[in-house]
Amino acid sequence: MTTTKRLLAAGAVTLAAFSLQPAAQAAPAPVVGGTQAEQGEFPFMVRLSMGCGGALYEQDIVLTAAHCVDGSGPDTSITATGGVVDLESSDAITAQSTEVLQAPGYNGKGKDWALIKLDKPIDQPTLKIATDASYNEGDFTIAGWGADKEGGDQQRYLLKAEVPFVDDAACGNAYGDDLTPDEEICAGLIEEGGVDTCQGDSGGPMFRKDDSGAFIQVGIVSWGQGCAQPGYPGVYTEVSTFAADIAEAAQGL
Repeated sequence: MTTTKRLLAAGAVTLAAFSLQPAAQAAPAPVVGGTQAEQGEFPFMVRLSMGCGGALYEQDIVLTAAHCVDGSGPDTSITATGGVVDLESSDAITAQSTEVLQAPGYNGKGKDWALIKLDKPIDQPTLKIATDASYNEGDFTIAGWGADKEGGDQQRYLLKAEVPFVDDAACGNAYGDDLTPDEEICAGLIEEGGVDTCQGDSGGPMFRKDDSGAFIQVGIVSWGQGCAQPGYPGVYTEVSTFAADIAEAAQGL
């Protein structure tokens, strides 16, 4: 079985409106089965120029996937675009990276989170992250500008979809030892497939409403077997597992 991270695949067709930088560990992997998001519906969403997604952890810090970046340290090569669902909109807000922090100890399995410090704030609402596992259940929202089918093109407009939680036992049956249950959470229509994140969605958030009705991030798009294949749910970094580490890292940027 070949599983892949969900950053932009090499040779994929991309929008001419933005430039994609080469990313670390690029591998063949926006939302399959999705519909177009409304302007302002998910204002925390960010598109990154290496072909990944992300969310505003703070207005000048983006939370994304570790496999989207090339280690830690100063980095001015990444452009973050926010504030719009249409990447070609004249209202798009852009900022440049100044520093990247990849999850300490990341080696390609688990720990798939990273922070990108920006040179200026993107003046949009941020997305809070789950600090415990209480929201790791129910239905989740996924969103991104990645491919709308396996091997498909990147999207100009932000797409969204809903996916249900898949427990560790069912996900483990699909992926075996490739899964890191303590660090990853799975979601998708495991029997019929058809709805999933895909190439170019890596690093984007998986989120739901909390008890107050506000959005809270529970996952980061990480990897899967193809896109939306029956029997193979999407695999996401379990944000609550790393919430304290993420907060500490953000304070140091």
